[in-house]
Amino acid sequence: MSFSNTLENELLLLILNNSNIANIGDATGLRGSSTAGVFYLSLHTSSPGEGGTQSTNETTYGSYARVSVVRSASGWTVTGNSASPTSAIDFAECTSSTATITHVGLGTDSSGTGKLVLYGSLSPSISVASGVIPRIKTTSTITLD
Repeated sequence: MSFSNTLENELLLLILNNSNIANIGDATGLRGSSTAGVFYLSLHTSSPGEGGTQSTNETTYGSYARVSVVRSASGWTVTGNSASPTSAIDFAECTSSTATITHVGLGTDSSGTGKLVLYGSLSPSISVASGVIPRIKTTSTITLD
């Protein structure tokens, strides 16, 4: 079973922007969340996969930490089955090791295994080495796998 392109787009808007899905879900009503809350963005060196967690294939460069992201229309632009941040998202500067970031995850926990809500391919990928601050730019795209 697969979702239609329309529903994929609406689900991304629900998850990232806390937007309603007409005739399906009310993000702010009795069953929804009037408080948008946050998710935690994680960086991955390969796809965490549908059975993965936030820590599956997560980068481990020196000083890496997940970044909290508010669920808001001011935080994400959603087009089709991809999303881009409305402003740059910076992660901690690498203090040791190297990595190539090819995927991004969105989950419930600031650290540890965590529930992976969605994940996708990052374009362009990010090469991380000592002294580099990984940044997801407004021109970057995260496309659902």
